[in-house]
Amino acid sequence: MTTFPEEAATAPDIRDAATGEPAEPAPYRDLVFGRFAALVAARAAHTATRTFFAPRADAWEARFAADGPRYAAAVARMGLLPGQTALDLGCGSGRALPALRAGVGDKGKVFGVDVTSAMLTAAAREGRAGPACLLVADCHRLPLPTGATHGIFSAGLLDHLPAPPVALREWARVTASGGTLLLFHPSGRAERAARHGRPLSSDDPLGEPNLRPMLDGNGWQLVCYEDKSEYFLARAVRVADEAHN
Repeated sequence: MTTFPEEAATAPDIRDAATGEPAEPAPYRDLVFGRFAALVAARAAHTATRTFFAPRADAWEARFAADGPRYAAAVARMGLLPGQTALDLGCGSGRALPALRAGVGDKGKVFGVDVTSAMLTAAAREGRAGPACLLVADCHRLPLPTGATHGIFSAGLLDHLPAPPVALREWARVTASGGTLLLFHPSGRAERAARHGRPLSSDDPLGEPNLRPMLDGNGWQLVCYEDKSEYFLARAVRVADEAHN
């Protein structure tokens, strides 16, 4: 067996489950380093997000206040029922939270999730800590039990994530079978691309040829896709794990 003298003094007594022999440290070391690299990458993405949004949080609501009715109209298409649980992922200043509360009623639960605490502070200042519980959390790793929610609303988030498929799988984990995912933006893809001075990219995760298989491979079925000049909306349903597998 290959030995690692330089590691012998510090390596833990790890044994191979199949043979009972001492395991070589290198594979475990590589696994730990791989996980550490992923953690660093995720933290870097969070830092970049917070760096961008934190200084803009105070003015965010005033800047986009006119979008409120569009958010309410989009939430209405989720088909939420009284007593259910709904999430707004990447909730920002919480424009969708009152509509989500109206959908699930007083006996339902609403969570607004964002990785930038300054945005949640802005949401609370707008009075939206009443309609919803506000959580600072990574949408790739939600602090919720499996199957805990019936509907997820997310505006302008998925295409900015470092790992959209990972996020979709996590969103599927916390959603009950038959639950709804609604991806929304108050302007269409072409309009947004033009606003940023760039053409539409064939690699855009929100393009239907990319979004449909990505949803299908991670616990969802796309049932409605609308990319109009005035809004973008994609509605998906959580499929049963047996059907998905």
